[in-house]
Parts: sequence; C-alpha cells; structure tokens
Amino acid sequence: MIKVFKFGGASVKSAEAVVNVANILEKYSSNKIMVVISAMAKTTNALERLLNAYINDSFDKFSIFEDIKEFHFTILKDLLDETNKAAFTDLTQNFDALELKIKGVPTNNNASEYAQIVSYGEIFSTLIIYHYLKSVNFSCAWKNAGDFIITENKPQEASVDWTNSPAEIKNNLLPVFEEFDIVISQGFIARSKENNITTLGREGSDYSAAIFAFGLDAEDLTIWKDVPGLLNADPKYFENTEKLDSISYRETIELAYYGASIIHPKTIQPLQNKKIPLYIKSFINPDAKGTAIQSNTYSQLQTPSYIFKKEQVLISISARDFSFIAEQHLSSIFNKLSVYGLHVNMMQNSAISFSLCMDNKGEAMLGFIKDLQQDFKVRYNEQMELITIQHYNQDVINDLIANREVYLEQKNRTTIQLLVR
Repeated sequence: MIKVFKFGGASVKSAEAVVNVANILEKYSSNKIMVVISAMAKTTNALERLLNAYINDSFDKFSIFEDIKEFHFTILKDLLDETNKAAFTDLTQNFDALELKIKGVPTNNNASEYAQIVSYGEIFSTLIIYHYLKSVNFSCAWKNAGDFIITENKPQEASVDWTNSPAEIKNNLLPVFEEFDIVISQGFIARSKENNITTLGREGSDYSAAIFAFGLDAEDLTIWKDVPGLLNADPKYFENTEKLDSISYRETIELAYYGASIIHPKTIQPLQNKKIPLYIKSFINPDAKGTAIQSNTYSQLQTPSYIFKKEQVLISISARDFSFIAEQHLSSIFNKLSVYGLHVNMMQNSAISFSLCMDNKGEAMLGFIKDLQQDFKVRYNEQMELITIQHYNQDVINDLIANREVYLEQKNRTTIQLLVR
C-alpha cells in the first residue's frame, strides 16, 4: 500500500531542511510514498505581496520578484551544482513565466490572478525537492496536482469534485507507482474542468494530501510538523503544553473547526470516509511517536484543550422597529455573509437581536457592516478574543478569563466558547 506524506513550508525552508526531508524518506525506503509539499517558508506571503504590487501596478513588483527568485535559486545552488542542467532549466523556465506574467496587464478578476501567481510557490518548492531527490538516487517522479485534483471553476477556496478527482488519481496517478517509489506533487493547487488554475485555500496542503490519500486508498497519511504532535494548546500562548498521543477524528474536526492551526479543517473528512489513519509527527525528531488520529482510538482529550482566536469582531444586529429577528432576517444576513466571503466563528440569537463573532477581515468585514446598515441597526466591537475550551472545568475558565468581561458565552457538555475583550 501507499503512504502519503505532507511537508509544510517550515519543513522545506532551506537546503538543510530539504536534506532532512530526504533523510526522513530514506527511513521509509521499503514503501511507496506520495509526497505532498507546500511552498517554502514564507513564499506564499511573498507571492501575495507580489500579487498586490502587480494588481496596483507598483514598481515594487520587480524587487519582490527578484527576492523570491534569489531565495529559491540560493537553496537550489546549495543542494546541486549547475551541471545539473535539468534542475536549473526547470526552475528558470517557471520563473521566466512568472516574470512574463507580472510584466503584463492584470485583469479585473483578482481571484483568478491570485490563483495564477500564488500557485507558483508550490511549483518552485516541488521542482527543487524533486531534482534533489533524483540527484541522491531516489526513484521519484514529479506531477502537477492540477492533473488530478479537480475542482469547481472558482480560483480561491474551490470545492473539490469528488467524482472526477478520485477517478483521475486512481486511473492516472496510481499507475505511476508501478515505475517509481516516490511521487512528488503540490499542496494547495488544483484545476477546474475548464482547465483553469484553482486553489484550495490558505494552508490547504493538508487537505490536498487527504484528497490524494483518499484517491490512492492510502495506508495512512503523515503530516510532518515542527511540533512533536497534536498539542492541547498553542505553545505561543502556553509554556506547559501536553502532546496528545491519540485522538478521534471527531474531536480533531472540532478542534480544527474552532481554530486549532495544526491541520486544515477539511483534512479529516476524506480520511474518515475511508478510515485512513492520520499521524502528526515531528520532522525535527522523526523517530518520535507523534499523535495518531483515527476512528477507533481512545481519546486523551479529557485534558482541557485551549484555542485562542484574536482580532475578532462582535457584530450585533437588530431590526430598526424593534421587531423580532425572524427567519427572513437571518436568511438575508447569511446571504450577505456569503457574498462577502465571511465565516462566522460564533453566533447567538435573541428575540430582537442577532449577534455574531468573526475574524476581522478588514474591508470585507466593513463592507458587510455597511450593507447591513441599509436594513438593520448595527453595532460592532473590534479587538475581541474568542476562547474555546474543550473538556473545560470552572477552574480552567477562571484562570483564562481572570477579570475580563465576557460578551458572549456558549457551551455544551464538552466545549465552552467565551468572547472577551
């Protein structure tokens, strides 16, 4: 059976990191492995800056482009000498194509421009790693994820076509493993049936790996991270975090939904549908056990787990005539949320008001509020923080809240959410 490995940007941020990826793959030399790779380090952020400079016709676009190019060629030169002409030719051709793109005139479709420009990050990283692995005698092939992951014709956060994608993977990717031990492909990027480049959303490489695992009927999926496994809290906020050795699909989905950054929220569903185990392991200490996520596991989550979402906005909506917030009002509100591409993290309804908490998305959020104000009375508070605690108790709540005012509270038997300033 085939294993699927996903390496994120931190795990391929330098030449030394790429060598470490090869060392990890060497430990599994008896296996067939599908390797899904993100853009290197902060490349996606840099490409987003390049996109904005291109759309605004700023001359900065050329210096941003050169920085991205120098970063990748420095890594390539640290790994391979220039006698490896295929590696340098492949990378040069793709940078030439990107340079030609930014010298042109942008269309009015910013989302399409995003997909065309930002998707280069994964192309660059996978080409470098593919050519390095070949140079140290791995049996490997490079494939474009867009040939296998098919989506709706939407450039950003596109929905996967779950009929055509598994068929493409089974019919056209699976046979590649008859000749090669390793296949290298990209996370995040895909393609529509109309043959346009699409993307699965920021941090979507985990989801890409799960799609490949589903289509390949993989033995398991391992996501290699810079942490020892799934932790009960973000180490940026807590010094004494605990690693969870095992956890169920269900609780992992809830943690991801509430904002835990360890995996993309959509990753679990395709794995659960085929009962494919997911492992979170450390690329720094690859022999350590990590965390196992699967359906028939005993959860350790009686230990409280904490998720913090900062930069939250509380929006309170009421009818101008103090009438009830009825179903037709809610329908209008949710339609506007969809139009502005906003996601609700928490909501609460009373007789005459409807409150919701969301990430501060800047102009999109302000546009949503302005649109609402045509029909409703709207108040909003910025600089809020949403705290989610799984397996809470009152002592934990008191410690985290301290003297802060709670604006909204929701809880069930296992989870409590508190919106505080």
